[in-house]
Amino acid sequence: MSASNSINTSASALRNLSFWFALSALLCLLLVDIEISSADPWAELGLMTAGALSPSVWSWPTLLSSLANTFAFALQGVTLAAMGGFVLALGYRFTLVRAFCAFIRSIHELFWALLFMQVAGLSSLTGLLAIAIPYAGTLAKIYGELFEEVDPAPANNLPPTSSRLSHFCYSVLPLAWRSMATYTSYRFECAIRSSAILGFVGLPTLGFHLETALSDGQYSEAAAFFYALLLLIGTLRLWLHKRLLPVYLVAVFYYLPPQATISWQLLVRFISEDIVPAPLRGQTIASAETLNSLSQWFSLLWQQQIWPGLVNTVLLGQISLVFTGLLALALLPLNSSLFFRHGRIVSRHLKRSIGDSILVLLRTLPEYLLAFIGLLIFGPSMLPAILALGIHNGAIIGHLLGRYTEEFNLRDDASRGITLYFYEVLPRIYRQFLAFLFYRWEVILRETAILGILGIATLGFYIDSAFETFRFDVALLLILVSAALNISVDQFARYLRQRLQLKTVPESL
Repeated sequence: MSASNSINTSASALRNLSFWFALSALLCLLLVDIEISSADPWAELGLMTAGALSPSVWSWPTLLSSLANTFAFALQGVTLAAMGGFVLALGYRFTLVRAFCAFIRSIHELFWALLFMQVAGLSSLTGLLAIAIPYAGTLAKIYGELFEEVDPAPANNLPPTSSRLSHFCYSVLPLAWRSMATYTSYRFECAIRSSAILGFVGLPTLGFHLETALSDGQYSEAAAFFYALLLLIGTLRLWLHKRLLPVYLVAVFYYLPPQATISWQLLVRFISEDIVPAPLRGQTIASAETLNSLSQWFSLLWQQQIWPGLVNTVLLGQISLVFTGLLALALLPLNSSLFFRHGRIVSRHLKRSIGDSILVLLRTLPEYLLAFIGLLIFGPSMLPAILALGIHNGAIIGHLLGRYTEEFNLRDDASRGITLYFYEVLPRIYRQFLAFLFYRWEVILRETAILGILGIATLGFYIDSAFETFRFDVALLLILVSAALNISVDQFARYLRQRLQLKTVPESL
């Protein structure tokens, strides 16, 4: 097959895939509830806007302590995750290791927190492990794939008798190190958002006070905590230097040591009884009657919780994925110098800075918090979740696509505006766009499940209900179902990237 035929076939495959994804999202949209049920959403939005314009700090010690807790959980969690992820990445070529990493990262931080709270309570250890475990799986995946994709040429310069350790230290790690550091830095920004959201389940971070203030309609107080979160993330590059990392690490472990008062009796009961399916408790022999009871227990859960939760999670995830893609393509010009090539230099830089700041702001907002605010404005439906997932993830991909366009060289007489976008830029970035989008697919699905805690009938809704009623066996089963769904989508997305020859490991994503 000639090169031109190969290119045409690839372009045709991309168009067909995009068409079917868009069509599936439209069909899913017909099956979900996106009705605005709030009596006067504009009035509520007006109150929030007024509160955002007049932030009020009711207690500076509370604000500063929650800010410090948010930073401490994030830094401790990412540090532990980076070490664990690096060790796991060394064996990432083994199927068992990859499966383990996929499993631990497929369970959301909030689900991990809800599990650890049953034995460690609302402790600093719970917050640390809730972030460290799933992030270790994510970092192991990225590190391992970076190790696999480094240029093999430098290894040819090593002596034939070099050990595998020498080969790794001198020809693999140096080439992957910069990308590893860049991605780890990005994961720390994500960890701050995750740390803040842990407050929604009771841990003393910014999210705890945000939820309380928003639920009570105290929007001025909520704005103060919200701005503190934005300030913490937005100023990271100004003060989080690698030379100061040891100082910060010592400070956070001294300020918030990871500890908990654990009742070993409670732990043993939780493992040996609470999470065991109810029909099997106290049974030493799997009799026919026991197996029949187990089958009925699972069948009832399947009909009432597992199947409805799976369907709603997939529907919401598919709509959010396509909406994310559309929003990302619409937002990318805000962060691309190609669309600010004309006019005075100062004006061009100012417009570009404003556009970039908008994307940074949108990507800083956690999906969970956006969905929570959306529910207050629009009422209970899937609309707030779709908007939240699309805005956050669309801003991330749009930001990355804008940076990707910096590599393009345009002619001096190149078109402007919409013609430039559709005929010059979009065809060049589309493959990279799909690579970014498919890489976010698993993340979007994880967040889709967790948004159920806010009352949206995804798997997270039934998981949260099971924890509230102390049915830990049901909660664990539903968490495992959610993990299996995320793993399946991740593998399918990886298959699509390989089939379409998309970039396997997008930078900073």
